[in-house]
Amino acid sequence: MIMEKKLESASPDETESIAIELAKEAKAGSIYTLSGDLGVGKTVFARGFARGLGIMSPVTSPTFTLVNEYRKGRLPLYHFDVYRLGEAEELYDTGFEDYLENGGVVLIEWAERIEELLPRPYFYISIEKDLSRGEDFRLITLKEMQ
Repeated sequence: MIMEKKLESASPDETESIAIELAKEAKAGSIYTLSGDLGVGKTVFARGFARGLGIMSPVTSPTFTLVNEYRKGRLPLYHFDVYRLGEAEELYDTGFEDYLENGGVVLIEWAERIEELLPRPYFYISIEKDLSRGEDFRLITLKEMQ
């Protein structure tokens, strides 16, 4: 059975709070993917997720480095942004498999680009705008993919 949860956020602070609560339940070896258009709040979510793991250092999108490592929390966080990968297989050049085995949590922005390479289970998180409900409104959908 696939678990699915829909959450609503009216502001970046609420999006961050949702991510904080989700990260409190994260376990070593977990994979979370973030999907959504440019500017929808994936990095805001990632920042909140890091806070939920007890990581207080600044969180930025690893758009040009592919992965940022944050080790000073309850669990290490390996934050990937695969938007700039030419082919999904390039992910292996980052040492991706090692990150999966390092006892931390992997968070991947733009994961739909590498979906066929993701080991299951993982958590799929979609963030969508709905401008009819306000500029800052976000619908956040969480699915456990088996």
